[in-house]
Amino acid sequence: MKKALAPVATLLIGVAILLTGQGMQGTLLPVRASLESFSTLSIGIIGAAYFFGFTVGCLKGGELVKSVGHVRVFLAMTALASSSPLLHGLVLHPVAWVVLRSLTGFCFAVLYVVIESWLNEQSTNENRGIVFSTYVMITLTVMAAGQMMTLLYDPSGLQLFIIASVLVSLGAVPVALTKSKTPELPHEVEVDLRRLFKLAPAGAVGCVAVGISNGAFWSLAPVFTTGVSDNPALAAWFMSAAVVGGAVAQWPLGILSDRIGRRHTIVLSAFCGAAIALTMVLAAGKLDFFGINLLGAAWGAFAFPAYTIAVAHANDYAEVDDYVMVSSGLLLLFGSGAIIGPFVASAVMELTGPSGLYLTTALVHAVLALYVLQRILRTDRLPTENRTEFGDALATTYTASQVYEEEIQHTEDHGAESQEN
Repeated sequence: MKKALAPVATLLIGVAILLTGQGMQGTLLPVRASLESFSTLSIGIIGAAYFFGFTVGCLKGGELVKSVGHVRVFLAMTALASSSPLLHGLVLHPVAWVVLRSLTGFCFAVLYVVIESWLNEQSTNENRGIVFSTYVMITLTVMAAGQMMTLLYDPSGLQLFIIASVLVSLGAVPVALTKSKTPELPHEVEVDLRRLFKLAPAGAVGCVAVGISNGAFWSLAPVFTTGVSDNPALAAWFMSAAVVGGAVAQWPLGILSDRIGRRHTIVLSAFCGAAIALTMVLAAGKLDFFGINLLGAAWGAFAFPAYTIAVAHANDYAEVDDYVMVSSGLLLLFGSGAIIGPFVASAVMELTGPSGLYLTTALVHAVLALYVLQRILRTDRLPTENRTEFGDALATTYTASQVYEEEIQHTEDHGAESQEN
């Protein structure tokens, strides 16, 4: 493992610092928006703005890197991203925050493109699983740590915005000073969503559904906690519990998908996620601090890994030449769902109260489970002999995929027919 991680050690250090600041913003902004009496709909729009910028960044990131290279793009996007939290703290207006969150989403999408393509080029078929699993574990851990850092100061002040800005800025230092070999300039690729839906409909629909659910969560979970409890610390604890739950469940659900099939695992995960979300709706306001965090962790354990399983399922049916199209297409579908999610959930919350967030996710998970179940019933067999390793799909769980990277040649045959899906 040491040999595999040595070439990317400085990059991973930079990522850890950078994403700590990102995780901190994810909790701080909705909490501060609530304190400033922004409407729930406004907060939902602000959350959707991040994913709008994220989607644009996924489409344009490859062109930027091809023009000036990985390191320059990383430094430029870090500079822009670090300015955003400071401006959030200085300009307390919903319209300004929509613009700034769009900028932040764009910057981080491009940063994820740089990070993941860099990791992919510095790894081999033999150690790629180790490299990317380490990367994802670091991502989840530091984002949870960043969320907990919101407890350091009163969110009504400017201090937390300053800390978030400093962390994002410091993330550029290890990358700027690295002596490791930088990746080659990428080749351009095109996204073909129509072909993707024909290739793996369950995977494509799964990514949209998970995007709607998770996008609503990241944007509105702090609003949910402030609506069901007077404890200002609950938002950080609740969101961290959900992230930790998702991290813990990654490998068990992945192994299960290898054994019983991706689609069966998606159905199981979606039904469990819907059941837990309904429990949150019915028990909202009645749970103590421990109980609500326990349910949050349980929901995260089934909600967050679903995207990874959907990606692995789609890759089961992908030819070698389809790899980049599948990866970038699934990411764009996830981002599109994440744009829709905050709008829908905020509207439901306006009508039903804070528990409307989990009413929305329950409905989305239930629809996903029923859709995939009917896909299973329409086919005679699952492509167990052609499944890709779950660890390879794990890299795209929470971040942008390598949307412009050339496919690494695999030795296994991935020629499953799309109609068997």
